[in-house]
Amino acid sequence: MKQTFSQTLLLLTLALATVAVTATSLTIGSAHIPLFRTVAAAFGKSDPISNAIIDQIRLPRTLLALIVGGILGMSGAALQGYLRNPLAEPSTLGLSSCAALGGVIALYFGFAATSEWALPLFAIAAAVLGLIVLMALARLSEDAVTLILGGIAVGTLAGAAISLALNMSSDPFAANEIAFWLLGSVEDRSMQHVLLVLPFAIAGVTLFLWDGKALDALSLGEETAKSLGFDLRWIEFRLMAAVALAVGAAVAVAGSIAFVGLVVPHILRPMVGSRASRLLIPSALLGAILLTASDILVRLVPTTNELKLGVVTAFLGTPFFLHLLFRMRRFGQTS
Repeated sequence: MKQTFSQTLLLLTLALATVAVTATSLTIGSAHIPLFRTVAAAFGKSDPISNAIIDQIRLPRTLLALIVGGILGMSGAALQGYLRNPLAEPSTLGLSSCAALGGVIALYFGFAATSEWALPLFAIAAAVLGLIVLMALARLSEDAVTLILGGIAVGTLAGAAISLALNMSSDPFAANEIAFWLLGSVEDRSMQHVLLVLPFAIAGVTLFLWDGKALDALSLGEETAKSLGFDLRWIEFRLMAAVALAVGAAVAVAGSIAFVGLVVPHILRPMVGSRASRLLIPSALLGAILLTASDILVRLVPTTNELKLGVVTAFLGTPFFLHLLFRMRRFGQTS
């Protein structure tokens, strides 16, 4: 009963915090709009300038930050539960780089110009290929460092292919656009981008929640999960599909944003425990909060050019990643 109350209280707190950062994100920008006018503008009931700023600029940006942060946070929690590896998340395993490579291929060869769905579909397909390699590595070795090094190798290879595409591009303006997209941002996005990512995000989240109990069983080992009647092949298939859909869609609209999926589950685990089924929804909420708060931060930092969101999360997440790695080695968890 006490644990259920604590879980409910945490979810309520995270929900209220999500509302707070959403309201803050809608009011903050180069033109400050008070909250009461922001609410009116969201319904088209304010002055024309406020209506345009909220509807065309800030609302799509805020919604994308919430969606992308949420699916990255949930992806990290699911991957850590499935692989039983506290360092697992889309960026450390190279999956974000693979998805970015898929997006670059769609842009470089002009597929994205022919269809708005090409970018997310290519990103998802590339994320699937990266996942297949990682799952093979996970079967070969249960060592956490080996898997992370494999992820770094996969990500480095994808990054090299992206660099090659940029280097070989005959259009410097297109190459510059791709380079800035890769840095990660939700700036200058429209409701079309929100509608583009939403179906993939919903599908990915649904699959994650479907296998919540299976992830709990897997935390006790594959043999235990099998004895409880779980079909590991279908679980792996659904998880691969969920991660590919979530990460591919996120990268397609926001570029590469690192470490959200790593940091979020570790912040929550002391409060909710290690059971993945209890960690998924709080991770989605906290991921949405952190990414939206980071997007607010990039607007407040006084710079000539607005900081890219992926740069901020990388600076914040890298020390956390190194701290986790050193702590694991200290306690012998990687041996």
